[in-house]
Amino acid sequence: MKILILGGIKEAADLAARLVEESHDVTSSLAGRTKEPKPIVGDVRVGGFGGAEGLAEYLTAHLFDKLIDATHPFATQISANAKLAAETTGIEFEVITRPPWQKQEGDHWIDISTLEEARDVLEPNARVLLALGSQYIDVFQTRADIFFLVRMVDQPEQPLPLPNHELLLGKPSPDWHKEAETLKAHSITHVVCRNSGGSGAYAKIEAARALRIPVVMVQR
Repeated sequence: MKILILGGIKEAADLAARLVEESHDVTSSLAGRTKEPKPIVGDVRVGGFGGAEGLAEYLTAHLFDKLIDATHPFATQISANAKLAAETTGIEFEVITRPPWQKQEGDHWIDISTLEEARDVLEPNARVLLALGSQYIDVFQTRADIFFLVRMVDQPEQPLPLPNHELLLGKPSPDWHKEAETLKAHSITHVVCRNSGGSGAYAKIEAARALRIPVVMVQR
């Protein structure tokens, strides 16, 4: 089959490798937010399609047999576009969603549903690890009373709008002990993140559990 995978997460890359090994013709589409993504088996394209209509045109023009939505659990717009494009073209469609993290004994989660709620629930003078993409930072700029440790994979193109912050470049460590060292080194009192699931970023949750640090968790 000729398959288009809307990817960007580890599970999508693993799926592409498996499908290529099974002799399928696979193209993985990435949004392009990460400047140097890890190599992916098969063909790779980077960038948007121009909405559901553009995606439908791309699928038709390149004679794809199947569309797989394996995007980030919070990438709701592209998922909606994928569903509509599949309905428009009649192409075989599959959605792969990794399960969310589940609260464990010892976790102190503050469950909320929006980033605005996350901003408002933070205590004055908190020291916060902000584990979000650059496109989600603006909402916190009104909290000048809080120190933010902002972790990003790539250097942002524009200065962050946060009045009191430090930028920490690089991917999170899979070792919770190292994540705990980072939290302690910056005297972090709270972690803010989205419940994206997966193993790649879970170590910070384990570190927060070990250090009894509250996690403001944006649920799906």
